[in-house]
Amino acid sequence: MNKGGIGVGSASIVLVFAVLCLTVFTLITYIVSGNSKALVDAEAKLVVGYYKADALAEQILAELLESDYIPATIQGVEMQIEYDFYLDSNTVYFACPIGDTEKQLHVRVSIVGDSYSILSWRMGDESEWLIDDGLSVWID
Repeated sequence: MNKGGIGVGSASIVLVFAVLCLTVFTLITYIVSGNSKALVDAEAKLVVGYYKADALAEQILAELLESDYIPATIQGVEMQIEYDFYLDSNTVYFACPIGDTEKQLHVRVSIVGDSYSILSWRMGDESEWLIDDGLSVWID
């Protein structure tokens, strides 16, 4: 006698398929979360390095205003100095390293007497671009 309906074998196949799908989705989620954590850790490291470089730049500015002359280096950071005869001001440029990355905080300040004005305060990348021309797109 043949009874209609779903047998035990087909229900087991559907259950195994559902378990396999859930396992694959779990693995994908685990891999994506690991990659996201690595990106977040790198960003946090960059932010911490930026604020340390920012604090160093503020200390350098304070030392520049306290001193009677502009030294060649302050706290291991090299100063580049330009003097403007018309405005009777010194323009000082220096770059503070940001952590152990290839980025630096570039600061350009105009100093007149006991006051200063910030001309630029930006983060820049010091790495050199390497152009990859090994893949020829057009074949002659």
